[in-house]
Amino acid sequence: MTTYHTLRLDHDDRIATLTLNRPEKRNALSPEMMAELHAALDEIERSSARVAIVTGTGKSFCAGMDLAALESMATQSGAKSSSAATTPSEEALADSRRIADLFRHVYDFPKPLIAAVNGHAVAGGCGLAMLGDFTLAVPEAKFGYTEVRVGFMPAFVTLFLIRQIGEKRARDLLLSGRILGAEEALRLGLVNEVVASEKLADRARELAGQLLAASPTSLRFTKRLISDFSREELDRELEIAVQTSARIRSTADFREGLRAFLEKRSPQWNDR
Repeated sequence: MTTYHTLRLDHDDRIATLTLNRPEKRNALSPEMMAELHAALDEIERSSARVAIVTGTGKSFCAGMDLAALESMATQSGAKSSSAATTPSEEALADSRRIADLFRHVYDFPKPLIAAVNGHAVAGGCGLAMLGDFTLAVPEAKFGYTEVRVGFMPAFVTLFLIRQIGEKRARDLLLSGRILGAEEALRLGLVNEVVASEKLADRARELAGQLLAASPTSLRFTKRLISDFSREELDRELEIAVQTSARIRSTADFREGLRAFLEKRSPQWNDR
């Protein structure tokens, strides 16, 4: 078995539990964690586990991108002028593809996947939570796509979110960057169930047990069919998202937004 530094992977009775394990960073997505998530999903796929549960350690499920990664992105294209925004750097493109590949891996994962959201799930963490086949959340959980507040954009979640809750509701969340509670997330369709914190793990395993009663072949074929219905369209849309996500990193607003976020001050937008 692979040794992980940012995750825990446990197998029990044909159920694999994948736990984001950077509580001191609110389980933020660092490059190392993204690489380990790929590896862990591959390991689960090869294993005898028939259902996977994804959850977090501590009070957060996932806070989105890691602060150190954000700081690196803020200076990655710092030397470029705003006129160069349509020509993203190779580094920005590569980083955008890494994020897109992770989201697509979760979306296309062939075994049933339950997101047990134990706390706040914002930005990329909210995207990760909603990509589960089933999303359970504690009442205290908060959700939101906050990228526009820091001069960034929720590029990769957009195409999945529109499919899940419709364009009008997606526009509300993506453009406002507002935070919503678990009950509103349930009403919008981001969450399947709101479960008391002390019962979250048990409810996730109960749901996993129900899935174990179904034919694994049928589940695998059904998941593949759902993905296949929109595979070509998703490929095209993800490539657009990769290019756009990389381009925005060359803008002055992106650099100012992240700098202000890290310095804990209000941003001064340049609109370029």
